[in-house]
Amino acid sequence: MLKSLSIRDFVIVSNLELDFSTGFTALTGETGAGKSILIDALSLALGERGDASMVRSGCERAEIGAEFDVGAEMQAWLEEQDMTGDEGICLMRRVLDAGGRSRGYINGRTATLQQMREAGEQLLDIHGQHAHQSLLRPDAQRLLLDGYAGAQEQAAQVASLYKDRQTIQRRRISLSENAEAVAAERELLQFQCDELSGLNFNAADWLEQQAEYERLAHAASLLETAEFGVESLSEADNSCLSQLNVLTGKVREAVTHDVALSDTLKMLESAQAELQEAVYALRHYQQHLETDPGRLREQEQRIQNVVDAARKFRVAPEQLDEVLQRNRARLAELGGDADLAELEKREQEAHKAYMQAAKKLTADRRKSATKLSEEITAAMQTLAMQGGVFAVTLQPLADGNAHGLESVELQVAANPGVPQRSLAKVASGGELSRISLAIQVATSNVASVPTLIFDEVDSGIGGRVAEIVGGLLKRLGRHHQVLCVTHLPQVAAQADQQWQVSKAVEAGVTLSHIAVLDAKQRVEEIARMLGGTTITDTTRKHAAEMLAHSA
Repeated sequence: MLKSLSIRDFVIVSNLELDFSTGFTALTGETGAGKSILIDALSLALGERGDASMVRSGCERAEIGAEFDVGAEMQAWLEEQDMTGDEGICLMRRVLDAGGRSRGYINGRTATLQQMREAGEQLLDIHGQHAHQSLLRPDAQRLLLDGYAGAQEQAAQVASLYKDRQTIQRRRISLSENAEAVAAERELLQFQCDELSGLNFNAADWLEQQAEYERLAHAASLLETAEFGVESLSEADNSCLSQLNVLTGKVREAVTHDVALSDTLKMLESAQAELQEAVYALRHYQQHLETDPGRLREQEQRIQNVVDAARKFRVAPEQLDEVLQRNRARLAELGGDADLAELEKREQEAHKAYMQAAKKLTADRRKSATKLSEEITAAMQTLAMQGGVFAVTLQPLADGNAHGLESVELQVAANPGVPQRSLAKVASGGELSRISLAIQVATSNVASVPTLIFDEVDSGIGGRVAEIVGGLLKRLGRHHQVLCVTHLPQVAAQADQQWQVSKAVEAGVTLSHIAVLDAKQRVEEIARMLGGTTITDTTRKHAAEMLAHSA
């Protein structure tokens, strides 16, 4: 709901800070005092176009800020737009400069007018001769009927089944139109998969295979190196070990005469052991080194095959596994849809499921459309539209769509003998406001917009009808936050709270003000609305009685 509104230098408002309450609030005041300025300011904050004439004369810019409490659906929209602020809060701000340029912000982030309008459609509805009117949108009319019918889940199921059917249908059409190309692709993919599978390639074994090939390719030189090492270390006449053994013996004898050679002896003995271990290792290497020409040719061919395949697919050898898995996945995808007859069968089943769900939705809509039409038509008879007819019409769609087998349109004939027309084409602002009021009351339990503003709802009515309108607004205020601009005391008296709009000349400048009235002030304002310029005790008594009766 709307929590607060700040207006600065807008039209004839200098600086205004308002806090809003739940329930039904009436805005009253003298004609020309600027009662509609509040609605104009809110409209601007919610994305309506503005111009330089809205900036108060002599000021650089006008600023409008509105704070709303929001629910889960609006919070999700803010997250989707990356415009979240404090949890459960939406701050709408609009700045309009004297040159006509404007900037919009949502929770402090720059927003386009389209984004502000999308947010506004979920936050607030204005009923009257204003563009911001969700009930005039076809999608809102459909959602209203589905909500009234309790058919939201059924509608969501229809949308899901329609999407499934369309997906299968697109696959079937694509396959039938590109059968030759698909067959050629499948053939190529199958050949490539067979070729890659035949390699028995494993990226984890690739380095080991290369290492084995290097050993086999250089086996002769490796054996020669090992033989030379054994000869040099231990088998030659002057081998390293024989000379080291002699030296170690001499140093061991010398230690008996000078212990300073002890560390040297230890190092020589360690070297003696290390060299002996090296000899053992080289002999073991000689015994186990393969010199298998057949194995060498086999590994050489295998490596060449991998390199050729990698070059063919334009990847590194290590990526051949990925290519194989990717081709298999694509082949499986094509294979699942390759049977045109199977696809046609699936399409028929999907169409049948969609039609069953859509027909059930149509039945629910028809039943509720009749009930809602009768309820609102009955309300119109009490709202100065005797003989008027309201109808929720269902227009069949040849093939259906994601929303079902029909479009939904709200139609109205405000007077007897007048043909029914779309609600969007109702000319009279007063009639449109009263019809909107009747719709909102009838659907108050399912309407999603939390704040409703009515302007001109009492245009052309009075007396008993005005009292009925006030009662409907009060009833609507039990479920929504309701604001109504009114000049009728019968309407204002039934409000939960009342604000008075006044206009005064200050220092030669005309300014508009809004005051929240207490109980005593409400009596005076209702009396003014009843009696005009001359307010008598009788008028005040009548005003007090109206307020008491409406409490």
